[in-house]
Amino acid sequence: MKNFIYATCIFAMLACSSGQQATSSKKHAKIKDFAAFYAKSITAKDLSKHLYIYASDEFEGRNTGEPGQKKAINYLKDFYVNEGIASPLGGDDYFQEIPSSYLTKNHRGGELKDSENVLAYIKGTEKPDEIVVISAHLDHVGTKDGEIYNGADDDGSGTVAVLEIAQAFQKAAKAGKGPKRSILFLHVTAEEKGLIGSKYYTENPVFPLKNTVTDLNIDMVGRVDERHKENPNYIYLIGSDRLSTELHNISDSMNTKYTNIKLNYRYNRRTDPNFFYYRSDHYNFAKHNIPIIFYFNGVHEDYHKPTDTPDKINYNLLEKRTKLVFYTAWEVANRENRLIVDKAE
Repeated sequence: MKNFIYATCIFAMLACSSGQQATSSKKHAKIKDFAAFYAKSITAKDLSKHLYIYASDEFEGRNTGEPGQKKAINYLKDFYVNEGIASPLGGDDYFQEIPSSYLTKNHRGGELKDSENVLAYIKGTEKPDEIVVISAHLDHVGTKDGEIYNGADDDGSGTVAVLEIAQAFQKAAKAGKGPKRSILFLHVTAEEKGLIGSKYYTENPVFPLKNTVTDLNIDMVGRVDERHKENPNYIYLIGSDRLSTELHNISDSMNTKYTNIKLNYRYNRRTDPNFFYYRSDHYNFAKHNIPIIFYFNGVHEDYHKPTDTPDKINYNLLEKRTKLVFYTAWEVANRENRLIVDKAE
């Protein structure tokens, strides 16, 4: 009798499982555009939820090596653990530790304490050794004269964008929809001290740089600069055509197909007096001839001031810009051929 009951239960479980798989298959059969389907999980509401925590006073401006920065890296780690997104370092170790000696040697100012990059990744299904990097810097400048510099736009906006992109890719991966190439979600420290965290990663890469297909770097994407007060549907793209014409064209086509943001290349000119191309973490990849795109909203009246707070972020615009990065990453990660590098830095 027990064996009969056991067999009956197993049969019922298998039937239920088969039914769920069939339902899931039917559901996915109706989806004509998987990129658009999974992009729906990137929302202004979730971006706001993360940023109001990440750029709160509790994180004390996330100054490199200080207690607030340690709270920030643990917030990022907890997110990836809860989402079931693995670390490329193995186990529950999501931190690439950078010693004080390295940070201080590369710093423009005084001594810095030990700090960490945060790494998470989704392994590719068909070309796992080829890596698409999506990066943002996790740090800001801390406190000055008793005031907290929350850094909501710089670079809280980029940080939470990476989280939402990671979640969207993970939902696709769980459903068996790629990505074909591996994706590394890279949160680097000490950008404000001289791009040190990204420099450390490219000198001590977890995946060989020769296997790194691109770096899509998100640094300040939640605000609107003075030039665009009347027409805020824009984003500055920097470096998209410097090393790979193909990457530039993919970015442009993904925008035309999905997001219809005004792509502004004002700061992409080699004669740009601001030298923005050299001022964020993508540059440490570009100097190794890895194609990059730097997503940037331009400077504004609260740049590097204690007034750069989460209540001033345009979350609907942040959602749209984040989706543009996701769509570009999706295409690069899932296309048949690796990006062609047709220029050199």
